Amino acid sequence: MKMGYTVSGYGIGDLVTAVNSASDSEVNRLIEEYRSSYNLTRDVEESETLRDAARIEAGMTKFLEASNFKAFTTTFEDLHGLKQLPGLAVQRLMEKGYGFGAEGDWKTAALVRSMKVMASRLPGGTSFMEDYTYHLDPSGMRVLGAHMLEVCPSIASDKPYLEVHPLSIGGKADPARLVFKSATGSAICASLIDLGNRFRMIVNKVEVVDCPDMPNLPVASVLWKPMPDLKTGAAAWILAGGAHHTGFSTAISAEYLEDLSEMMGIEYLLIDEKCDLTAFKKEIKWNEVYYHISGGMI
Repeated sequence: MKMGYTVSGYGIGDLVTAVNSASDSEVNRLIEEYRSSYNLTRDVEESETLRDAARIEAGMTKFLEASNFKAFTTTFEDLHGLKQLPGLAVQRLMEKGYGFGAEGDWKTAALVRSMKVMASRLPGGTSFMEDYTYHLDPSGMRVLGAHMLEVCPSIASDKPYLEVHPLSIGGKADPARLVFKSATGSAICASLIDLGNRFRMIVNKVEVVDCPDMPNLPVASVLWKPMPDLKTGAAAWILAGGAHHTGFSTAISAEYLEDLSEMMGIEYLLIDEKCDLTAFKKEIKWNEVYYHISGGMI
């Protein structure tokens, strides 16, 4: 109600019906798109795995278009009737402008959609993201952003590779996915959380740097330095209650989400190069008082 979102839930069988209804011609058309858009080996191109991934994409597209949905979530715990966890389909749908959140995270799905709309026709890209792991070398601490499969190719630096690799979660066939490194430069990570009495938008400015080759991590990935540094940025993120799922963008700046927060009347916290933890703690406490009073004291 606060943000104007409508969230609908469906059983996986409803999606499976749409996937199974996809025709061979629709699958063939998508295979041709894959061949022209990505780097892929002949083994992958001719595999039944890729045809299954294309059928899932065709079915998911029909399902979303039928009700004019603009964002969606998936979960690796509920795949009955699907041959593989949707990876390639999610990546390509995000690139077309859909919002996405993994593991049923509807708030991040809606946030990514909002960020996609704001980034329309701007250079750069926008994606669902997750803090995957951390590089804790004191001489240059960094965050590695990635996910099991679902990172949007709009942020890629080069033509992605379409690959098939095992996935040790979900209990299904090895899924297809696009593998790439992100373009470098300024970016933001944003988290929208529910505090019970209000929503809070948390934004961290980051600087994306070159990501080394990681053959044991065959997924799309981003390497960044959070502002002002990992130690301070992580402490501020935890103090603010930031989630491990985020909306990530190299296309829009923090000011876009500050404006959006003001339009929706929700709290906004910025973690940037000037972030001081003592002042940040005070801001959180002051905000608590402000939103208690502005919401009407009981």
